[in-house]
Amino acid sequence: MTKAMINTVTISKADIQSGGMKSYKQDDDSIILITRDDDEFRAFDGKCPHAGADLGNGLRCGNRVVCPWHHASFDTSDGSLLEPIATEGLTQYKLTHDGDSLMVDTSAEVTGQVENDKLTDTHTIIVGGGGAGFMTADQLRQGGYGGKITLISKDEKAPYNRPLLSKAFLAGNMDEDKLLLGGADWASSNNIELRLNQTVSEVIPNEATIVVEYKNGNSERQTADFLVVATGASPAIPSITGADVDGVYTLRSMADAKLIKAASHDQRVVIIGTGFIGMEVASALAQAGTTASITVVGQDNRVMGNIVSETVSNALIKLHEEKGINFVFDATVNEITKVDRQVDKDEDEDDQAFSDVGGVTLASGEHIDADIVVLGTGVSPRTEILSEVNAPDGVQVDAHLQLRDGVYALGDIAKASNQMGRMRIEHWRVALQHGMVTAAAILGDDDVESLEARIPFFWTMQYGKSLRYSGHAATPEFNILFGTPDTLDYIEYYFDDEGENTRASAASTLGRDKELVAFSELLRRGHAPTRAQLNAGFNMIEQAQALSR
Repeated sequence: MTKAMINTVTISKADIQSGGMKSYKQDDDSIILITRDDDEFRAFDGKCPHAGADLGNGLRCGNRVVCPWHHASFDTSDGSLLEPIATEGLTQYKLTHDGDSLMVDTSAEVTGQVENDKLTDTHTIIVGGGGAGFMTADQLRQGGYGGKITLISKDEKAPYNRPLLSKAFLAGNMDEDKLLLGGADWASSNNIELRLNQTVSEVIPNEATIVVEYKNGNSERQTADFLVVATGASPAIPSITGADVDGVYTLRSMADAKLIKAASHDQRVVIIGTGFIGMEVASALAQAGTTASITVVGQDNRVMGNIVSETVSNALIKLHEEKGINFVFDATVNEITKVDRQVDKDEDEDDQAFSDVGGVTLASGEHIDADIVVLGTGVSPRTEILSEVNAPDGVQVDAHLQLRDGVYALGDIAKASNQMGRMRIEHWRVALQHGMVTAAAILGDDDVESLEARIPFFWTMQYGKSLRYSGHAATPEFNILFGTPDTLDYIEYYFDDEGENTRASAASTLGRDKELVAFSELLRRGHAPTRAQLNAGFNMIEQAQALSR
């Protein structure tokens, strides 16, 4: 492959087999991805729009190009988005045939102009500015919705990438403006009325109506043609004495992350909780290198114990301990103790970093000194504003996230049926899936798969290492492990029981991304391998590609 002229790249057709794909890195760090079906070739931007992964290192399964990092999927016919975590499709380039070669002109983009001419006389109100709310609004516009869109959020910020708060922002590796979904001018460029710092106090599903409470005490009822409720979840505060003391933090919003950043400088930090949020906060603060010490307290005897096996958990503990993290396991926190500090409280409050914390006392009687405490103790769905819906474990919706005609509930509050069954899942990719499906339902677009054709996926980033998990398993107890977690090179499969003919329902990995992509594609299509097949040397990648041809 050589550059024939500026913006033009020459590629040999023989490099790519039919049904395959290949990526070509350029001198300017760009990547061109070529797909082939018999004599039909197509050229795309080869970097995943989400985080820049080389899509050529992913997997092509049928008409899907799947990103190796976070499993965003794109249609090989036009680059359109089939599956988040990306929120947009691939740029397609014009190419011409020259005998046995292809000429790709990266300055000539193939674009299909979308006219916003659908449902022009309607109004869609979206309650919630998280991933599900953003994706609904964004996909409506990308799908040609021409009506009015109003997005109401309690947050003071336009929609942003919440998972990166604990993965990158808290570590000091990403600036605030880089977290904004769709960019700084997303709302205005898409003609979306963005109403921030506003509280919806009630949702009346049978009337597709909301009640907005204003800070001056007034309220207003608004009725929509389409109402989307994506209120997310709130941090669960455990019943620990002193949990309301100044200096005790949760991490859910940008404001929370800023407070923790400011408060943790030169301080002794105790994190309560050994789930992936607790582990990410520990990792991020350790990478920032600004704390005096970090101690993680967990009720279990390992980290992420409901997700991965003890062997994988031990590898993660080792990784953290090598970075200076202290662990206290099998421990229950009875009290967060309070101390009186002789400081100018008004001045500290201006800095948003005042703390009354003196430490934590465990049920064993042990006391751990601390200056701030971060609670990583889970979340609860925000369903309280939904009138007439009894939903302590999530709002029951159909496979298109519909609660009533024209009324949708999605994201962390939704208990919906996906490929794995009916469940409520608090992961970013699922929230984005919900937004895609809801937008398609409003537009009446049957080409977009319902939630029943999709599977969950999440990832946790710790010290630059990404542990990825696909599917859903109630417990990691029934597992098969391949590789060596201690060297951060493994894949682990999870089952609902010990039966030899039981199909795997989930898998996690560090370092074996292509195999996880292949497993995800088989799982999505209902052909996950059995325990017996895996033990017999099942070739995951080969089977995924063969099944998709």
